[in-house]
Amino acid sequence: MAGNIPTASVSHQTGADESYHFAFASMTTLFFIWGFITALNDILIPHLKAAFDLNYVQAMLVQFCFFGAYFIMSPIAGKIISKIGYLKGIITGLLTIAAGCSLFYPAAEIGVYWVFLAGLFVLASGITILQVSANPYVASLGKEKTAASRLNLAQAINSLGHTLGPIFGSALIFGAVAHTEVIDAKSVQLPYLLLAGATILVAIGFKFLHLPVIQSIAETPDDNASDGKSIWQQKPLLLGALGIFVYVGAEVSIGSFLVNYFTQKDIAGLTEKQAGDMVSYYWGAAMIGRFVGAYLTRIIKPSYVLACNSILSMTLLIVTMSSSGHFAMWAVISVGFFNSIMFPTIFTLAIRGLGPLTSKGSGLLCQAIVGGAILPLIQGYVADISSVQASFIVPACAYIYIFGYALYTAKYRANQKNEITTPVEANL
Repeated sequence: MAGNIPTASVSHQTGADESYHFAFASMTTLFFIWGFITALNDILIPHLKAAFDLNYVQAMLVQFCFFGAYFIMSPIAGKIISKIGYLKGIITGLLTIAAGCSLFYPAAEIGVYWVFLAGLFVLASGITILQVSANPYVASLGKEKTAASRLNLAQAINSLGHTLGPIFGSALIFGAVAHTEVIDAKSVQLPYLLLAGATILVAIGFKFLHLPVIQSIAETPDDNASDGKSIWQQKPLLLGALGIFVYVGAEVSIGSFLVNYFTQKDIAGLTEKQAGDMVSYYWGAAMIGRFVGAYLTRIIKPSYVLACNSILSMTLLIVTMSSSGHFAMWAVISVGFFNSIMFPTIFTLAIRGLGPLTSKGSGLLCQAIVGGAILPLIQGYVADISSVQASFIVPACAYIYIFGYALYTAKYRANQKNEITTPVEANL
């Protein structure tokens, strides 16, 4: 069952713009934080794999627990925010993240992998609460017509966090290993304790910040139906949810294998520290692609841009599977650039024309992020029975589906325009 995404309302009074600008600047720190922490998984996975002598499927349980929390906590987080409000929700999310990070210390002391996974689930639950709070809050900090641009800018800051996170993790985790020449789970204690302390400080800061109070709007009866239909009768939405599922799964899965892939002698032969630093290029390419994609989707139909990017991503994965050396390394890194516009484009195409069903449709799409928990496990299984290089066939198949969805939506919208006198876009 899809959970609703809480919507928000704020009264825009004269002289409030300055307050909204400050509030927006404050909120971008949250987007940075969860991007930064999420990207650390790409460093954590190969380190725990070596420390606990795990196979790839077992190592990918890191992403399973992390993104599984999104699926479980999204509807719960929505109900929490409806009761306590956005600002208290933000503080709750930050403190939950801190609690999850703190669990890494005892997990490393006792040397139990499952305690790490529990900590990751708690940490990701906090990020889920944070996202459900921050996204609608940012959208409401100003005029409705500029909400999309505010969210895009905030997401760019999130991408910056994704880019810098692996550098931080590589320096403190792999750097410690290189210094001691001993692979020990305890090397994750310091970075995650630092993150726990940082999120607690940010939570305290938000407690004392005088930010605009925004009230969540409860679901109206009209949210339950649109011309007698439910979200389960909206084919573009359902296919789009599967698109989000495979896209997030592909993006997360690729990032999860980069360190192990780049350290292989026939690929780049890098040290773990060097490979960890290279992961930042994958996420950095996505950050750059977000800005390029924002321009392209203004002048070219989004469905066409999505189709082009998915084919190019699949092609690059085929290249990395069939080549070696630094050429193979840069081919898979380049996929990050073409990933950049996929999530917002699929999301937008999927909810177009839903009207009063938009809230429920958005909830379904957000829960489809659970693909980040499933596809890494599948790729891990393929890597265990064959090789890491061959396992990239899994995300390659995901991009084939996304290409098909892009073509479907282009044809679907064209047919709609032929069937009705008023274009769908007029209702957006």
